Amino acid sequence: MLFRVTMPTLPPGRRPLSPGSRAGLGAAVVLLALVSAVELADPSDADFVGLFAAVPFLAAVFAFWQTVLVVGIIATIVGMAFVGAAGPLSVAGMVNLLGILLATGIAAAVATIRQRQDAKIAELQRLAAVAQQAVLRDLGPQVGALAVAGRYISATAAADIGGDLYEALDTPYGVRIIIGDVRGKGLDAVRLASIVLGSYRHVAYERNDLKAVVADLDRAVARSVGDEDFVTAALVEERGGTLTIVNCGHPAPLLLRRGQVIPLEPPAPAPPLGFMPEVKARVERLEPGDRLLLFTDGLGEARREGEFFPTADRAWRLLGHGTVGDGLASLETALVDWVHGRLEDDIALVLLEYAGPDDGATVPMPSWEVGAAGS
Repeated sequence: MLFRVTMPTLPPGRRPLSPGSRAGLGAAVVLLALVSAVELADPSDADFVGLFAAVPFLAAVFAFWQTVLVVGIIATIVGMAFVGAAGPLSVAGMVNLLGILLATGIAAAVATIRQRQDAKIAELQRLAAVAQQAVLRDLGPQVGALAVAGRYISATAAADIGGDLYEALDTPYGVRIIIGDVRGKGLDAVRLASIVLGSYRHVAYERNDLKAVVADLDRAVARSVGDEDFVTAALVEERGGTLTIVNCGHPAPLLLRRGQVIPLEPPAPAPPLGFMPEVKARVERLEPGDRLLLFTDGLGEARREGEFFPTADRAWRLLGHGTVGDGLASLETALVDWVHGRLEDDIALVLLEYAGPDDGATVPMPSWEVGAAGS
């Protein structure tokens, strides 16, 4: 038998109190209680009633304006009780009560303005999330013969979007993956990342080797940036169990094989996209169960107290077990714990696992010259 629990709904336009709202309301109630305790200690004179004016302002920091009004009215009523208990209404008592009412009105107005700003920020965050989903589509869980997972870790809590990029496509020439990092931050970096991904999603299906793909992407970047802007990138292709990697100034992928972590450095360095890179490929023959980690330089630069995160040392323990998605989740948890939750740069991660040859797959092998070959 299935049971469904129905939660009470709020009126349209109202949201449940957030932890911050509850904290602000609690602080206001504590202040109200403290001032009341002081007045009760000396009931003969209402000297501290004016302090009740701070109660609605304290609530306005986090709470809705309706809550601020309620808190202010309660503070006014309590103040009236103390003023009345102290004897005939004096000019000072009247001024204190009017001050509480005035403070309540101002605090409610402040809370209204803050709510509108919070709503605008929430809308911007929602639009940023939609933009990221349009730029960085979800990967996997299976692309050709590869199990694939991607993860974007933002260094900014307010926004989950930046200049790091990745994509995995099952093309007529095999599975092709790109990971890249745009120089700079902000909307310009997002715009350039979207240009690179848009170009890649087209040319990856049209060009029969990665050298031509790199040339097309380089032209797309050169048309869209200034003299000092560029994009580092690594492109990976899996054809029938053969892995081909070209690297344009990007951190080398890590191959995880039988407990070992092998950096797949390029045969020769090449500049980033935008500087006309002449790439040479590194070729490896994959074994079933091999995993490959692609990442941006935010991972290599993550550090605490000057000590960098030991990616290569921990890669097998964190990434070599469970699904590829589980592996990236473990890596993110360890990374965030290492830096105590404070990252200097965004990080894009892609983890691949080769399941073995697909007997029904027939793809052409690379025909252009490679710079190095592995076993």
